[in-house]
Amino acid sequence: MPRPPRWCPPTSDAQPAAAAVLYPSCPEDIASLLRASCMHPSPFPVSARGCGHSTRGQASAPRGVVVDMLSLGCQAGGSATHLSVSVDGRYVDAGGEQLWVDVLRAALAHGLTPRSWTDYLHLTVGGTLSNAGISGQAFRHGPQISNVQELDVITGLGEIVTCSKEKHADLFDAVLGGLGQFGVITRARIPLIPAPARARWMRLFYTGAAALTGDQERLIGVDLGTAVSGFMDYVEGSVVLADQGQVGSWRSSFFSETALAEEAGGVLYCLEGALYYGGAALAGESDVDKDDLVKLAPNKVERATEETDWTMTGNSRC
Repeated sequence: MPRPPRWCPPTSDAQPAAAAVLYPSCPEDIASLLRASCMHPSPFPVSARGCGHSTRGQASAPRGVVVDMLSLGCQAGGSATHLSVSVDGRYVDAGGEQLWVDVLRAALAHGLTPRSWTDYLHLTVGGTLSNAGISGQAFRHGPQISNVQELDVITGLGEIVTCSKEKHADLFDAVLGGLGQFGVITRARIPLIPAPARARWMRLFYTGAAALTGDQERLIGVDLGTAVSGFMDYVEGSVVLADQGQVGSWRSSFFSETALAEEAGGVLYCLEGALYYGGAALAGESDVDKDDLVKLAPNKVERATEETDWTMTGNSRC
């Protein structure tokens, strides 16, 4: 029985370079490459590369072949044929090489949006679904890999398989978050929901990690029953370092981030949150009352706030 080619695990920075790069024009080109490797006496490694954001050489294939997935979208009519929104079915079919920012624009044109995102949208659909796809919506909807209805996958044997929870479920579960070790994603069906019209976005700055994590747990604890439980639609924390030039880079009209960071020893902790409102998603609901945004922990010494409203367009932040 032929052996499938070796998929490329993360290796050291000194790994050998790939021997060749495949620029496919269609999924069958990738399938043919994998079948050729599978039938070879010594199957060579194959790796799918999207935008090249994977770490430690995961998107490389030492002495093997790297598949340039973006090439699939560069063919005539590539974006149109590999990105299709079904308004009635409430889903989008996206090629594995498509960028999430283009998925967003296509969905918003119909007043729809996926439920779960990554914070950086210039990543490929196949790339984030091969990892996890985590952002500030994950506490509500799970990561991106939990929001997929169907996949087209090319297996290590060069077979093109359509899989879902109901059909070839083992392959479906293995490929999602499988780091490319179980197949190449060439299409994903992503469920859509009505898009909100606006987002109210805020950052809370803290001088201590304990205060941040306490507020974060209260905000994402949708079953806690407190005044702010599940209040936000997006919640994410981060560390802001003064010596990396991040402090002072954000607009604030009533406090000095630089002074606050100096007081905290050069490190601030940031809790970013957003509330979605308006549009078909929340028809009939009034705009969010800004007074509700201060229902956080009472210790104001450790917290400073800034807020902004965003209109939900193809270039939106949230």
